[in-house]
Amino acid sequence: MARSDTRTQLLDAAERLFAEHGFRGTSIRAITDLAGANLAAVGYHFGSKADLLAAVARRAVAPITAAQTAGLDRLLAASPDPTVADLVEAFAGPLFDGMPADATRAHRSRLIVAVITDPAPEMRAWTTPAEDTLRARYLAAFQRALPGLPTEELGFRLRGTLAVTAVDRVDASHTPTASCRPGTPPGAGSPTAPSPEANASARRWAITFLTAAMSAPPTGS
Repeated sequence: MARSDTRTQLLDAAERLFAEHGFRGTSIRAITDLAGANLAAVGYHFGSKADLLAAVARRAVAPITAAQTAGLDRLLAASPDPTVADLVEAFAGPLFDGMPADATRAHRSRLIVAVITDPAPEMRAWTTPAEDTLRARYLAAFQRALPGLPTEELGFRLRGTLAVTAVDRVDASHTPTASCRPGTPPGAGSPTAPSPEANASARRWAITFLTAAMSAPPTGS
């Protein structure tokens, strides 16, 4: 196996296992076994399990972050004070648009859920100043659109936006194919990526729901 192929196989295997079992529940041996690589390959290509996780997370999040950045830039170029609905679409839309169109979609969505919920500190230690800057820019824009909302509650709602969308994408990726309909033998079908029409509908519903959630009055008022 070529060096670049081994690296990609390790990334693919690690993404699947980190998504399914979390950081602490995934061993280097399990990753290399799934990738068909030798045990030393992780150290050679990445350095450590934490460094491999960082590479996996950045690969998954990079296109989403790029789209979120471009969306916010477009909004701010048009107006210094975008609406809540426009901000939600720019922030959450890439979680629909930037996911793989094949069977790896479920693993990618699960990985994002794991990054949000896994208690292992390594799941959040991979971020760079670019992600922190983007989050700060969105928080500032939402604060202008929602001036009465405390900063802490706004941050909570923004994290909730990510969680709700990622969990929905996991569920959508496990919609059974036609061969999984009742009456077919167990194991005859497999999960599939949602159709473009279903994805577009879910995207609209999510943005409507999340806009209402972000726009709700401050808790206790």
